[in-house]
Amino acid sequence: MSHPTDLSTMTGLEVVRALAAVTDERPSIARLMGITIHTVDSGEVAGSVTPQPDFANALGTVHGGICATLLDAVMGCAVHTMLAPGVGYTTLELKVNYLRTVATDAGPLTATGSVIHAGRTTATAEGRVHDDKGHLVAHATTTCLILS
Repeated sequence: MSHPTDLSTMTGLEVVRALAAVTDERPSIARLMGITIHTVDSGEVAGSVTPQPDFANALGTVHGGICATLLDAVMGCAVHTMLAPGVGYTTLELKVNYLRTVATDAGPLTATGSVIHAGRTTATAEGRVHDDKGHLVAHATTTCLILS
């Protein structure tokens, strides 16, 4: 599938579905980190990333920024699915709680993002990251500014 040429005519749900389908073909944080989006529904997005040695912090475990970026991606995309054509968003605030360390050779981390509120000027969402054993690794909330 090729990259859509005019995203401004598509609803947010259509945009996120289209971009999720072409992640490997275009420069993006998803391509850089290897994030894969698995499901896209109105107000809900799920995706995953598999830790690798380059994700290590100074202590040798997965850097917290990996989970933060994954959470920002799925929560932001969940917000985007609620937007009308030509409307964008940006993250105003991101609050992450880390619950356990993740080894760099661990299996996939799976994140879900869900919209809590979608208004005219702001939207809020929550997200959770689980490891391959089903343990909750981190959870977060975000506030996004709606750009019309």
